[in-house]
Amino acid sequence: MAKKSFIQGAAVLAVAGLLVKVLGAIFKIPLGNMIGADGMAYYNPAYYVYNFFLTLATAGIPVAISRMVSERVSFGQFREAHHVFKISRALMMAIGVGSFIIVFFGAEILAQASNVPGAAMSMRAISPALIFVPLMASYRGYFQGMQEMTPTAVSQVVEQVFRVVVGLSLAYFLYHGALELGAASRFDPKEIGAAGATLGAAAGAVGGLLVMLIVYFRSKGKIKNRIARERKGGPRSARESSRTILKKIIVIALPITIGACIMPIVNLIDVAIVVRRLMESGLERAVAENMYGQLSSFAGSLINFPQVLTQAVAMSLVPLVAAAFKQRDLPYLRENVQYGLRMSVILGLPCALGLFALAEPILVLLYPSQQASAIGAAPALMVMSIGVVFLSTVQTLTGVLQGIGKQMIPVRNLAVGVIAKIAITWVLTGIPAINVLGAAAGTVTAYLIASILNILAVRKYTGTYFDFVATAVKPFISSLVMAVCAWGSYQLLFALLNGSRMATVLAILFAIIVYAVMVLLTRTITKDEISRMPKGEKIVRILDKFIK
Repeated sequence: MAKKSFIQGAAVLAVAGLLVKVLGAIFKIPLGNMIGADGMAYYNPAYYVYNFFLTLATAGIPVAISRMVSERVSFGQFREAHHVFKISRALMMAIGVGSFIIVFFGAEILAQASNVPGAAMSMRAISPALIFVPLMASYRGYFQGMQEMTPTAVSQVVEQVFRVVVGLSLAYFLYHGALELGAASRFDPKEIGAAGATLGAAAGAVGGLLVMLIVYFRSKGKIKNRIARERKGGPRSARESSRTILKKIIVIALPITIGACIMPIVNLIDVAIVVRRLMESGLERAVAENMYGQLSSFAGSLINFPQVLTQAVAMSLVPLVAAAFKQRDLPYLRENVQYGLRMSVILGLPCALGLFALAEPILVLLYPSQQASAIGAAPALMVMSIGVVFLSTVQTLTGVLQGIGKQMIPVRNLAVGVIAKIAITWVLTGIPAINVLGAAAGTVTAYLIASILNILAVRKYTGTYFDFVATAVKPFISSLVMAVCAWGSYQLLFALLNGSRMATVLAILFAIIVYAVMVLLTRTITKDEISRMPKGEKIVRILDKFIK
């Protein structure tokens, strides 16, 4: 039952994450067409500031809530679990209000610091979201700790729908309203249009929070009944003081938050290193900046997409691992760790080899108006795609280590990888024949090192050994066959359809079908595991001829 819960929870979160990503892409395309590059120059700095404060508030604390709630629920301590939630909710509210005050009243300073003074209005517009998102995250952490992933998934989708609909609507009306007023308007149309778009984030946060509040109040009776049964069942467990709980939350959350800040900081370092080393190799600044843009904006954005799937696995693992570790149920703990890593590889490997095989066609499909840059970014994407599977394992095993109270270890491991990345990037990027591919190789190396160190740490602290054939060989065979079929079908379809971009879409769909068939034929995934997925028994009946 628990394994079924894990699979279903991960599946629900993965589907929600994919929907959120798709809606996000749908949001940016019409917005960019509406307010143009100048308007996006006001929009982007506001989101950078917003994401920074959001990372500080929500990267670690929801994980801490999930883990601490799960540990207490595993011993039937529902009263203490709810007490943890109430303390953390108050903490998140305080952090949210503080972040709002800093961004709203410091918008002018922050905009000046970003060298885009016109972004101040967008920063003020987005600042109310900093009150609601941390509060919403506390509810999500509580329900994840109870191993209920559906509330989080639904709230994520509702949040994004509100953000897209309200953001685009406000951007449209404010932008065109300012245009119609012309000189009589006090505002630059693109500036106020960008502000309307960022205000959508606040609307989305309110929508997502409302979902969590509805779920919470509907569950209030069940929560009270569990607490009442706990009281009747025997003497109460000693209640921890608010200060003790607060201290535990901070001890768990702080390393996770630091870890979440590492890669954004490294990206900032990358800007300085890559452009400088390219210029030192003989390129002019404009060319160097263009090549870095291809690496970060084109290749980098695609590499981040598969994270949605493996992040869902990690989020589902934390409460399960925390409960098993607290109860010292090592066989159950190892079973879930093994399965979690295998699922991350099953999801990550086809993404890696698929991006490698169809790097250029996918980039051209997504960026038709910037075809030259898309083609130029293809080699970097091919190199970076190798790192997808390592990033998948890093995310999953980071969740395991966080669940067993070793949250500082993945931070240290990633830091070791980052040091290697900086060194490799510095050396290779300065070689003219390699250029930005050196930075891509550095990123892959960082995740490879962190992945290996995480595997060793999980083995050390949980005694988990991984079946190499089931975890790596079978998924690799399935993914390799899929990649070859994807490349071959694309070449054929491209010729038959006279160069139409539809060839890429059809090749991707064919690749998905091939991979699904291969994981069944190679027994990469079993009949029992499929039956535990949402609607799994129905899927098994349909595919029964493939699985005995």
